[in-house]
Amino acid sequence: MGQAFSSELHWLRDPFAFLGRHDSIVRTFQPGAERVTLVAGDREIEMQADGTAGLFTGPAPIGAYHLRTTWPGGAISEAADPYAFPSQLGDLDLHLLREGSHWDLPLRLGANVESVDGFEGTRFAVWAPNARSVSVVGDFNSWDARRLPMRLRHDGGVWELFVPGVGAGARYKYAVLGADGVLREKADPLARAAELPPATGSIVAPAPDYAWTDAEWMASRGDRQHPGAPISIYEMHAGSWRRPWHGGEHDWDALADQLIPYLTDMGFTHVELMPIAEHPFGGSWGYQPLSPFAPSARYGDAAGFARFVDRCHAAEIGVIIDWVPAHFPSDAHGFVRFDGTALYEHEDPREGYHPDWNTLIFNLGRREVAGMLIASALWWLEQFHVDALRVDAVASMLYRDYSRCEGEWVPNVHGGRENLESIAFLRRMNEAVAERCPGAITIAEESTAFPGVTAPTEHGGLGFTFKWNMGWMNDTLRYVEEDPVNRRWHHGLMTFGPVYAFSEKFVLPLSHDEVVHGKGSLIAKMPGDPWQKFANLRAYLAFMWTHPGKKLLFMGGEIAQWHEWSHDGQLDWAALAEPTHAGVQALVRDLNALYRAEGSLHQSDADERGFAWAVGDDAANSVFAFHRRSAYGAPPLLCVVNMTPVPRHGYRIGVEAGRWTLTLNSDDPRYAGSGLDTPAAYNSQPHPAHGHDHSIELTLPPLATIVLRHHGA
Repeated sequence: MGQAFSSELHWLRDPFAFLGRHDSIVRTFQPGAERVTLVAGDREIEMQADGTAGLFTGPAPIGAYHLRTTWPGGAISEAADPYAFPSQLGDLDLHLLREGSHWDLPLRLGANVESVDGFEGTRFAVWAPNARSVSVVGDFNSWDARRLPMRLRHDGGVWELFVPGVGAGARYKYAVLGADGVLREKADPLARAAELPPATGSIVAPAPDYAWTDAEWMASRGDRQHPGAPISIYEMHAGSWRRPWHGGEHDWDALADQLIPYLTDMGFTHVELMPIAEHPFGGSWGYQPLSPFAPSARYGDAAGFARFVDRCHAAEIGVIIDWVPAHFPSDAHGFVRFDGTALYEHEDPREGYHPDWNTLIFNLGRREVAGMLIASALWWLEQFHVDALRVDAVASMLYRDYSRCEGEWVPNVHGGRENLESIAFLRRMNEAVAERCPGAITIAEESTAFPGVTAPTEHGGLGFTFKWNMGWMNDTLRYVEEDPVNRRWHHGLMTFGPVYAFSEKFVLPLSHDEVVHGKGSLIAKMPGDPWQKFANLRAYLAFMWTHPGKKLLFMGGEIAQWHEWSHDGQLDWAALAEPTHAGVQALVRDLNALYRAEGSLHQSDADERGFAWAVGDDAANSVFAFHRRSAYGAPPLLCVVNMTPVPRHGYRIGVEAGRWTLTLNSDDPRYAGSGLDTPAAYNSQPHPAHGHDHSIELTLPPLATIVLRHHGA
């Protein structure tokens, strides 16, 4: 940590009462300095050492002055006196902070470059209400905690100091003497830039000034992200999608060069980035962040990320980021015991410790903490034009007994298990997003049956736009992992989804969580010989793309890579030399095109009238068939899934009268399928079946999904 505090200054909660200009004298504290000269216009006055080592005094000049300091070895520094400037934080700032409603918080707290009385410098401000003293330390003062003690604004518990001469790029921390008497160096919770881990310092960021070119996208994204729009999400880890030849990670510009053409070719509407806020441990994949306002230095600076988003928008690709308000790691430089107390976390480990991840839980009942996190959400949406936040670990936030045994949790004020503070926080966050960020959406990773996750807050809901359908994912993956001969006994795993598919607005997620920790890749989960594995995966993906719900596929799933995802590696792009892998990729490309083109596959996703079973009870043959319809006049579709390796000939299904044409067949040779001869079109016959007066007799390829479009009577 720099050097120890001087005891004479250490206890000064307001160093401005002692340092700077006072009546006829000026005092400055420059420990280690050999000389300090007070410069006022043409006058130069050598200040005198005054007892305490490092304390210098001199006569106060008329007008402005600055200090010239000579250090051992002859080095000289010149700057205005930080203690000659008035407080820069207004009373309204402190009021909004206390109320937890300062949505522009990173422009008022943290490190902000600005000009005061004609002097360029950086205003530092940090919330630490229980600290005995706080100093700013950095590469501009040799990380010496004695040199720049800060002023306490008692009304808000904020310590602030304007430091002339410090500009963008400076590295810094806060030296916080806690209420417990322990001196800690802390990174800035409101920093907008941070050092590349394993370094732990914050960096003074320039004022946001990116010249955006995406006005057309921003005006239209509300329609593009509506529950009735086609939304197909490519989830990815920015560092391990594709590595530079020399190792490391691509920066945002290099990533955009390669990723955007790929997403455009594949037809995805959105890219979802695993958390990009700065995080100390790469193995957390970003889900244990400590800098909720700072893009990770692993991929470049904030301007680089802004360019990445702007380029995505130019290519009509929306950008989603994973956002983590539930918990934080216990790294000593972070939030933990920030001012010597449980400031950001709960004091009681039954509320403040998360056993699943060995992390600490934000105290969302504290208005300043909740307000800081909501300001973080708005920062990404407003400053970086991010289109959506996928809120991580919502289930863990909603219940006080999440992953806890009896006696390990504290009931709420009513004696229940619901976390009322988190519920209020999520509602308020979603209301703030809706109010301040038109067209932006929020998506909940929520795995329980908590009611109303996507219901409006005015109707008692949480206010999310979409919710991950974890039940669908778990059930259907369990089904496809079964050997086809046994699937008849598990038929309900595939048919249960539509029972609740319209109770919320859902995203169907095949996420990173399903291809790590020994679970195997998607293709590795499939049973049978290699041909059957690929056929199973193709049939399953086509089933997913035709099932109600928006789509999410984690990177690597589209090329059917064999190995699990590793954040230290990259995708197995060489696998695309094999027709089977290239076939899965081609199928996903065509599924995205079909999904966009056919209104019946997306326009009524959240409306039960958009789905109807044609055949839901043929467990003996493991066949599923369903109709997809639109309330807006798009042609109806018939989707048929054969989950056994046995072709079915003459399989009759009741349909609306008319001509039905084959629009997709996952068994097509283009996808490395068997190429079983399947008619390209069917004319309905007046044979009643499944509640319809007409029906068609289909040829069902083995382990395949087919989609047919209706062309009228």
